[in-house]
Amino acid sequence: MTTDTKGLTQLGGAAAIPASPDQAKLERAPNPQPGTLYLVRFTAPEFTSICPVTGQPDFGTLVLDYAPTDWIVESKSLKLFLQSFRNHGAFHEDCTLQVAKRVIDAISPQWLRIGGYWNPRGGMPIDVFWQTGAPPEGLWLPDQGVATYRSRG
Repeated sequence: MTTDTKGLTQLGGAAAIPASPDQAKLERAPNPQPGTLYLVRFTAPEFTSICPVTGQPDFGTLVLDYAPTDWIVESKSLKLFLQSFRNHGAFHEDCTLQVAKRVIDAISPQWLRIGGYWNPRGGMPIDVFWQTGAPPEGLWLPDQGVATYRSRG
């Protein structure tokens, strides 16, 4: 089986980290298994952004699950898109939903959910969860695998 990489501009060569999420190009590739219900998971355990008020760095883990239709996310472009947040000032809720909505705009998945598991700042973690609706019947949904914050005990 051959993979159609026509139109992909970042895969297979050097690509700079975009200066902002708005400048990042999220690319897609044809789904190699169209018509098959399956789950794709991307986990970004070192996601960073900047607090829009204090300018301090925020760290978290993003877990993105989706059921593709005609397209899949090209992973290198997703990595570059996620890295573009490292100097971007936005609240946890906004960062998490920006990622989900850009993926939806790029590939129009059958279903998508995202979990943003943010490390504590100011003594309190903020976890953000969103999905496009009920998952398709028969789709296997494993646990996202990120433990909730439990402090020291």
